[in-house]
Amino acid sequence: MTTPPTVKGWCPGAYRPMLSADGLVMRVRPRLARLTPDQGAGLCDIALRYGSGSIDLTNRANLQIRGVAEADHDTVLAGLGALGLLDKDPRIEERRNILVAPFWTKGDLTARLTRALLDCLADLPELPAKVGFAVDCDPAGPQLARCSADIRIEQGQSGLILRADGAACGRAVTVATAIPALIEMAVWLADHVTPQARRMALVSARDILPEDWSNAPPRATAAQAEIGLHPLGALVGAPFGQIDARALKGVLKGATGLRLTPWRTFLLEGVGLPDATAFITAPDDPLMRVDACPGAPVCPSASVETRDLARALAPRMQGSLHVSGCSKGCARARPADVTLIGRNGAFDLVRAGCAEDLPLTTGLHPDDLMTEGF
Repeated sequence: MTTPPTVKGWCPGAYRPMLSADGLVMRVRPRLARLTPDQGAGLCDIALRYGSGSIDLTNRANLQIRGVAEADHDTVLAGLGALGLLDKDPRIEERRNILVAPFWTKGDLTARLTRALLDCLADLPELPAKVGFAVDCDPAGPQLARCSADIRIEQGQSGLILRADGAACGRAVTVATAIPALIEMAVWLADHVTPQARRMALVSARDILPEDWSNAPPRATAAQAEIGLHPLGALVGAPFGQIDARALKGVLKGATGLRLTPWRTFLLEGVGLPDATAFITAPDDPLMRVDACPGAPVCPSASVETRDLARALAPRMQGSLHVSGCSKGCARARPADVTLIGRNGAFDLVRAGCAEDLPLTTGLHPDDLMTEGF
């Protein structure tokens, strides 16, 4: 009989890390999804000295230091604090779950509203651990529509809107009213959460939102930025969101900053594309169509190796591929053209779905998959 994987109900933080097979996983949430060169280099040094040297780039545009020994937890906290990457109050640090459109510029709407939200985190109610926000005010249109966020500030057809996840339309707001309205919506969410519905999409599907919260249509979604040169610098890919700390420290030389995206890419400000084999610098690289979690033996929930298989299958894929070590599907929440789910040392296959969906085929071994017609 299959033992279902343990669903934690929360993501690892810095103060509240998660224990994996390779040690503690500690999440760092850079403000405005940006690190200075000194912060980036310092984070790499911490990962090399106290962790495995591997850093995860998450789909929340956060960084995770892997492989930290429990005895070194306090030392790493002190190091992150000294770099300015950690709030002194653990409660505020946990609430700083804010996804930001990555191509903001100094003083623009995204930057101003994000800073205003950061200043008001103490005014938010107690919310379930995974609840997050998005500030997505790029003039080209929303960039984060496919990313998870319970409450969004974004561009609407006639100005700014505040939109609850799951709602087709939002509430018209201004720069002055956006953050107070967000807090009001967060209070509504906190009042309507149940053990079965702890995220906005589930709550809003069950309980009707106030009428004026869903009458302002959003703007059309902007195209996702491709790897390559952009006005702010070079957008570079990280295979499976996995970053070698030593390689990252190398490509940071000369950059004026490091920006993180939720698409397994990062922006090196003020420089060209690096000549580094550890990263993806071509937009058509097949690895950018593939998501894969760390898998076994790194994750205790996984019974299969994932990333070597994903690399082998990537050139054969025409569409998207998700290789998941278990049915939690941590690497990709949205459907993929092909999803492979580890179970008891073999794989189940789902087409046009997620890791939790009913498989079409079960018990496949890696050799079977190399001859499967995708």
